[in-house]
Amino acid sequence: MWKKIITDKYRIATYVAILFHVVGLAGILWIDAAVFASLTSLNMLVMLALICWTQEQKNAVFYFFALICYAVGFLTEAAGVRSGLLFGNYSYGDALGFKMKNVPLLIGVNWFIVIYCCGTAMNLLQQKIRSRLALEAFASFTWWSRVSIVIDGALLAVLFDWIMEPAALALGFWQWEDGIIPVLNYITWFAVSVLLLVVFSLLGFNKANAFAVHLLLIQFMFFLVLRTFLPA
Repeated sequence: MWKKIITDKYRIATYVAILFHVVGLAGILWIDAAVFASLTSLNMLVMLALICWTQEQKNAVFYFFALICYAVGFLTEAAGVRSGLLFGNYSYGDALGFKMKNVPLLIGVNWFIVIYCCGTAMNLLQQKIRSRLALEAFASFTWWSRVSIVIDGALLAVLFDWIMEPAALALGFWQWEDGIIPVLNYITWFAVSVLLLVVFSLLGFNKANAFAVHLLLIQFMFFLVLRTFLPA
């Protein structure tokens, strides 16, 4: 009974996420890109609420991890915008809402969503692999499993940023100096993602949220379509 309730929550959350992203995609491509881009902050908050709703066994450690992601993400972006040394020279537009230190307050939420979804996706993949291992191979796999969650999760986060960047530029989320995305951006994304995924792997909270995987795939497809069809 409890398993069915959890599955239903995943299904409902996934349908809501698909609805929001499909409406956003249609609005951006065929109605008014600026108006629908300005609703990105609302979309982000809804996705955050869905993650919290579907998270099993919510505890203080889960919220502590969310707070760490938010703080590290926001402070890193603030330092990056100010110095240009971390990601390269860039500035935020108004599409992501209210800003502090020239950085949208919700950017930390985005860091949490991306890291949580990538970490959870890799953790569930490792669980499937672990379940098929012979008992004698299990012990040696555990260490490599942690490494994989961190490194492969960080690579997944960088891939997500690479897919997202052209759409974000076209929608005015942020702008790069001379319109060129520097390689430094992806190096820093990888480094920060590794740091946060190390924390993810060490902290004790439930990491089996299937909705996080669904949301990651939905957002991958959303930005891939925008990357393909939005004018540069």
